[in-house]
Amino acid sequence: MFTLPAPAKLNLFLSIIGRRDDGYHNLQSLFQFVDYGDALTFSAAPAHELTLTPTLDGVLPEQNLIIKAARLLQKHTGCTQGAKIHLTKRLPMGGGLGGGSSDAATTLVALNRLWQLKLSTDTLTELGVSLGADVPVFVRGYAAFAEGVGEQLTPAFPDEPWYLILCPAVEVATTTIFNDPELVRNSKALSLQQWLNTPWHNDCEALVKKRYPEVAKLIRWLLEYAPSRMTGTGACIFASFNSQQAAEEVLAKAPVGVLGFVAKGCNQSPLFSALAELDTQPLP
Repeated sequence: MFTLPAPAKLNLFLSIIGRRDDGYHNLQSLFQFVDYGDALTFSAAPAHELTLTPTLDGVLPEQNLIIKAARLLQKHTGCTQGAKIHLTKRLPMGGGLGGGSSDAATTLVALNRLWQLKLSTDTLTELGVSLGADVPVFVRGYAAFAEGVGEQLTPAFPDEPWYLILCPAVEVATTTIFNDPELVRNSKALSLQQWLNTPWHNDCEALVKKRYPEVAKLIRWLLEYAPSRMTGTGACIFASFNSQQAAEEVLAKAPVGVLGFVAKGCNQSPLFSALAELDTQPLP
């Protein structure tokens, strides 16, 4: 039995370049991890047995990306080994923090180890693409400039500040935002170097604020303390600070009922820091 983190990500910027013929969108974004997220515990089980606890409200186990990732790994390799997976859920659904994608990536990496499949990171990344556009960045485990639908990754090294991340009491479905006719879809493609010298923004933010007043209200509140913007397709928003204390002082002032947390930006995923430590121990 072993436990691994499934960290949250932030989109430090998100630009929608255009809509593709297959309905997906070409985008540019800068992904960075934070040292906060879900956690998954894995243990061996009899052949063919695959269980996930607890079940999430409104999500059947076979629809959960964790089980989908495990099934995909079994299908690709012909593996018949089983696993028991326990999820400690901390990240909100529909928050733009990549919780489901991170859970799927951690599952691919963990079961590759538990089942001793010895698949390469490249292979795990290719499998991850079919589960979701954000899964590859979690499998790769480094901060990255993303292009295409999010699968074309170039290592990046942004500053690693402390972040205050606030979660409005709404769930925003990514498909809803990307299918909205009012979404900006014609932003100019820039090189990473150009982005590093350009004010960062999120092309989804204006639309989400219009559709979800709770998000707009919370962004206005946080802007009183620091430059703030939305991550992903929302609903969570974030601001960076020079110290943990400064971020926690603002969190303490958050409106009643608003949930949030303070976390450190990480250019290497906490998953791989934990995996390196785990790899010094004997296989289960």
